[in-house]
This record gives sequence, structure tokens and C-alpha cells, in this order.
Amino acid sequence: MTSPQSARPAGIIAQQIRETAPDGKDSACATDNSELRAPFLPDLCGVSALAALILMGELLALVLVLAVDGLREFNWQRLGLVSMTVQWVILPSAALLCRLRWRLTRLSHRLAGAISFIVVMAVLLVVLVALEWWRARITGAPFAHWTLLGNGLLGAICAGVVLRYAYVQQQLHNQQQAELGARIEALQSRIRPHFLFNSMNSLASLIAIDPERAERLVEDLSSLFRASLAEPKLAPLEQEVALARRYLQIESLRLGERLRQRWDIAEGLQQVAIPTMLLQPLLENAVLHGVARLREGGEIHVRIDADDDTLQLTIDNPLPEEPNPATGGHNGIAIDNIRQRLAAHYGPRHHFVVGREGNHFRVQLGLPLVPMSAPAASGKSTETEGEPAL
Repeated sequence: MTSPQSARPAGIIAQQIRETAPDGKDSACATDNSELRAPFLPDLCGVSALAALILMGELLALVLVLAVDGLREFNWQRLGLVSMTVQWVILPSAALLCRLRWRLTRLSHRLAGAISFIVVMAVLLVVLVALEWWRARITGAPFAHWTLLGNGLLGAICAGVVLRYAYVQQQLHNQQQAELGARIEALQSRIRPHFLFNSMNSLASLIAIDPERAERLVEDLSSLFRASLAEPKLAPLEQEVALARRYLQIESLRLGERLRQRWDIAEGLQQVAIPTMLLQPLLENAVLHGVARLREGGEIHVRIDADDDTLQLTIDNPLPEEPNPATGGHNGIAIDNIRQRLAAHYGPRHHFVVGREGNHFRVQLGLPLVPMSAPAASGKSTETEGEPAL
């Protein structure tokens, strides 16, 4: 859909915010900001974690058989029986711990560890007793209590080692996610002062020209800042577009008809998740180092569509013939900041290309096409998406 826009009254910004949050609160402030506690164990229902558990079970069975028979008299039949026993313990234990994962999160680590160990030991004892009963019935030999006790002790040691390894790995993952979140938060906080500074410049230019409009702009800015400062780490695309439109509306009060904008947004992308405060710094860059430096102004063209599993975003703005020697025609700090934030969020799963093409500056951005999940939409953490494998 194409939506060319020109300058409109400043009060439209507050009206847009009130429409987004009819209960009188800013849309971002109305979200639930309660955070889930970090998981105690990895997601054992995941394919990678389950495959790792099965592989570890097979390696454990191989070690046990080698310890008993040695390499010269290696018994493949014994390996099959031990492997079957180990997998009968691993798979039900993983299923039970997977179901209990978020319940364990609400407990202390000691209690959660004790419950996890008890669950695994219960499964282990059931399997060992069943196998020993089956062996005694088939062979007619008496029930071997000491064998059962020895196997149970060996299984308890192995279970303790595996659970400890899973716990340590999950805590390392939690720490990495916390550090990544802090890094993204620090990068994002560096953008907001630029936004505030340039918005205050717009306000200052209006005070002498139109005091009433400047007063309305103060009200709009206060609502806009509350919305931007309270954003979650990921937000729906429509929310970021609304924030970007509000910023351009503020700038249009200063630049008037010199600032023209055109939006081409494909249908069905409203709930795609993108990092917060992503569009606004790019548009601020286009205004300050492009349109504002041209006497006749110019048009900022924003195009957003999807290609396979990638969200494609392009921003095109005119540039003066002689670029700013200090920046080369764009804000290097803002561009580098966004590049670092995207690397922190997506790693190598994105592309970000900026550059001058003749008398235009173009930003081309590609992000994974991920729909906004329920936790992310409510301001909760989405860090369980990258659970570590065992």
C-alpha cells in the first residue's frame, strides 16, 4: 500500500497514541513487563538436545561395555542390551523433565536439582527392577538384589553428572543472554539522546513562529517519549512504523512542505517482530543529512516487503551534491550503532547495506521473517528461542 503524506497538525501525534491505547496509556506502557525467571535446565524437548542426550547415552553404554569386556572380548550383544537400558532411562526422564521445566524455574536451584534427580532416579529404578524381574523370570535365577543395587548406584552417579552438566550449561546460556540483553539495552540507550536532542531542536524552531503549536508539540513529545522509552526489546512492525511516522510528523512541523514521505508496505507484515527503535534513527539520518540540507527538500521513500523468509526494508532519501565531509552524507554513529544492535539480535542471519548512489542515500536491510510471539508482544523475554543443546 502506498501512502504519500505531507505536514499535518501536531495534535495528530497524541491522537494516534490515544487510538493505539484507548485506555489512556501509551501502547508500550500498557504492556505487561513482568519477566520470566531464567530456566533451570535446557529444553529437553528440543530436537538438538534430545539428539545430544541419545548420543551421550550411546557413548555411556559403550564405555560400560568396554569397562567390563575390554576391547579384545568386546560383546556386541551386551552393548545392545546396555544401550537399550540406557535409552529406556534417558527418553522418559527427558520427557518428564521437559514437562516440569517451567515448574522447576519457580523453585530454588537446590530444590529444583533435587526434584530433577529424584525424577531420573525413579525412572532408573523402574527400568532396572523391570529388567531384573524379566531376567529372573526368563532364566529361573533368583532376583539379584546386589546387582540391582550396584546398577542403581552406577546409574545415580551418571544421572548426577549429566544433570550437573545440563544445569551448568543452562546457567552459562542464561548469563550470555543477560549480557546480550544488557549490550542491546546500552546500544539502544545511545540512540534515544539523539532523538531527544533533535526533537528539542524542532521544538525550539517553533516557539518563536507558532507558540500554540509548540505547546501542542510538547504534549505530543511527552507521549512519544513515554512510548519509545518503554518499548520491549522486540516489537511488532506496525508499532515501529507508527513511532517512525510520529517522528517524521514532528520534523514536518519544522520543515513543512520540504519534507515529503512515501510508504510502501506489503500487506500481512504488521505482526512481524523487529528490534525497537530501528526505523526512527534511520529516518532521522535521512532527514538531518538529506532532506534538511536541501533547499527544495525531498522525498523519503520507505519500502517494506517480504521475500521468502526475509523481511526486506529499504529507505531512500535525496542527498546534496556535496556530502558532509565529517560524515560522508550520513550519521556514522547511528549507522554503526544499528549495525551492532542487529549483530547482537540476529548474528549472521541479517544483511545491512548502506551507501550513496548518485544523489541518493539508500539503506537496505534484511531480517529473518519472525512473527511476534505472545511473550514478546507482552513485553516478556523471548530468549528461550535459542536454547542450548546438551
